Amino acid sequence: MATYVYETIPARRDEKSEQFEVRQSMNDPPLTKHPKTGRPVRRLISGGLGIMGSSKGAPPPASPGCGPGACGCGKY
Repeated sequence: MATYVYETIPARRDEKSEQFEVRQSMNDPPLTKHPKTGRPVRRLISGGLGIMGSSKGAPPPASPGCGPGACGCGKY
């Protein structure tokens, strides 16, 4: 089961949206309405936990990660 973040879609500009979380199977279709109020909702994209397997024996990354002086973008 995954936890998804949803947000209500305001009907008016002065109306605030409400964010809430729902545990769903990855096979379940996204919600279109708030489970309690029936207001229209959209699913938000959010970061994940990013659990990775062991890198023992894996070759080093092709380039260093982004960070001060490390990413090569010249921004830092």
